[in-house]
Amino acid sequence: MTTETTIKQVVQERYGHHARTVTSCCGPTNCTTGPGDPISGNLYSASQTAEIPETAALASLGCGNPTALAELHPGETVLDLGSGGGIDVLLSGRRVGPTGKAYGLDMTDDMLALAEQNRLKAGATNVEFLRGEIENIPLPDNSVDVIISNCVINLSADKDRVLREAFRVLKPGGRFAVSDVVTRGDIPAAIRRSMLLWVGCVAGALAEEDYQAKLAAAGFTAIHLEPTRFYRAEDARDFLAGQGLDLDALASQLDGRFFSAFIRAVKPAAVC
Repeated sequence: MTTETTIKQVVQERYGHHARTVTSCCGPTNCTTGPGDPISGNLYSASQTAEIPETAALASLGCGNPTALAELHPGETVLDLGSGGGIDVLLSGRRVGPTGKAYGLDMTDDMLALAEQNRLKAGATNVEFLRGEIENIPLPDNSVDVIISNCVINLSADKDRVLREAFRVLKPGGRFAVSDVVTRGDIPAAIRRSMLLWVGCVAGALAEEDYQAKLAAAGFTAIHLEPTRFYRAEDARDFLAGQGLDLDALASQLDGRFFSAFIRAVKPAAVC
């Protein structure tokens, strides 16, 4: 079994379980979050969550709020990579209006079923959820104005392919505007594995310079990475204590090294 296959199976199991938990009204568990959660808590304003079904907000496992930062305009076509329960797709659909379109792409059947339920509850007619993998986007070349994503690209075992696919489906001049987990500086391997398991449930976040380099290799320009929320050693104390690590001794190697970021880039209007 390949590493890529293993990661996809783990992601599907975790996120499928989360979707079923939300649907059963038991509340968030496992990698899910509450208002005080250092990763996913308090990312959406009360006015935003009031616009969508409660289960869309409960299903969110994001680390940012790309819809608040992507500068969406009426009439645009938006694609959310790894759309989960649909929170960012539904919010995007409201932003682009009836002349626009918001797609959500996910590979987990339980999440897709939950997202469709949320779409119907919200009465969103300009929203569509697609089954597929972010490494193989089921949309034509040059068909999307904006790509968003919320703490999902870090879960892929082939990020180069994800970024190439994003570049392919974007129209010339199209915008890449995602939230994701990023790392900074040298981090011992054991600590990196443990922190990434805590932050993203599956290890795989890129160093900030690697993220920028991969975007450039895919063809993007105007690349900008903006930290939005740093994760401290204290935030992960309970989790790391269960990993057999001395958190007090490792705190200086953890603080500020893992963070959420808003990552922007542009597909050139013309390719020479």
